[in-house]
Amino acid sequence: MTKKANRTKARYATHPGYAMQDAITSNLKQKTGKSLEEWIRVVKESGPSAKKERAQWLKAKHRLGGTTAAVIADRVEGKAPQYNPEAFVKAMFAGPRAGLRPIYEQLLKLGMKLGKDVTATPCKTFVPLRRRYVFAQIKPTTNTRIDLGLALGKSKTPKRLLDTGGLAKGDRITRRIPITSLKEIDSEVKRWLKTAYHLDA
Repeated sequence: MTKKANRTKARYATHPGYAMQDAITSNLKQKTGKSLEEWIRVVKESGPSAKKERAQWLKAKHRLGGTTAAVIADRVEGKAPQYNPEAFVKAMFAGPRAGLRPIYEQLLKLGMKLGKDVTATPCKTFVPLRRRYVFAQIKPTTNTRIDLGLALGKSKTPKRLLDTGGLAKGDRITRRIPITSLKEIDSEVKRWLKTAYHLDA
């Protein structure tokens, strides 16, 4: 394995959503008595043709859980999602948002340095940082601005940290710091990022 591959492996972890789907398909035989291939055959032979109806049918007729039924229904369609975090990040900062990439890299570096238990799991539109749960997220909101979202609960914060409405909605990210240049990643940004990390202990 090359040094570049090693860096990539350490840089991003598998998103929990993808890991959960892998775990479901791996444990199907043990938990349901049928492997994924066997369930696909059952659905093709006697199940509905529409994907949504297939999932409902699996739940009603075979008493499978909703997530398990949905995963099987997707796989009948031939869908086996592959997690490619580097591709997500590349697309996120393509075109007019390319100038935001240095800001992202700096914020990612700061987040990862907070502890060995920090993982970054890129999605299509933002990059969450996790400890036990998501404690921060890096999101290119516009072509000229990244929002550093922070899970700060009911913490009192200065005006620079904007309310996301997350507390009222039950979302973990309750504050965001708009950042448009590297010089804006100052001691205050670092302090509140560290605070969010410690609140997730």
